[in-house]
Amino acid sequence: MKIPDKLLETMNAQVTAEHQAALIYTQLAYSLDGLSFPGMSGWMYAQAEEERKHAKMIADHILARGGDVELGTIEIPAMAVKSPLDAFNYSLEHEQKVSEMIRNLARVADEVGDLDSRSLVNWFLSEQIEEEDNVSEIIEQIKLVGEDGSGLLRIDSDLGARNTQAEQTR
Repeated sequence: MKIPDKLLETMNAQVTAEHQAALIYTQLAYSLDGLSFPGMSGWMYAQAEEERKHAKMIADHILARGGDVELGTIEIPAMAVKSPLDAFNYSLEHEQKVSEMIRNLARVADEVGDLDSRSLVNWFLSEQIEEEDNVSEIIEQIKLVGEDGSGLLRIDSDLGARNTQAEQTR
């Protein structure tokens, strides 16, 4: 079944947004690396890779249904990262923006009656809840330790270890 034009346009915008998210996470990784937090930087790099996978999932759905994938212009907002808290606040802000885009994707799929997209859209709705929850938890931990260097290094180590475990399971 061909994807209705309005939904195709919204899906293409989401593919672009997922690539934008990957670049934002990459920028945040660079910033955290510059602040000497390699574990947090690695966590951001892993998130960037996940965002690229999300873009591919939507693009594959479009292509499987005979549509054309068309990337839009990608702009990266300026982000003044002076601390890990800054970086994760930017991350949460962007995840909240993406969550609203996914909710809009669901609304458009419903509006045009495209049942074939619902399983994909529902997966993304659940994924965004998880994404926002994960980042919020990290923010709360960073706030809890404040400026305590040993606490920040512990969080950095924990986030770095999580990435190592993920790489070992690939």
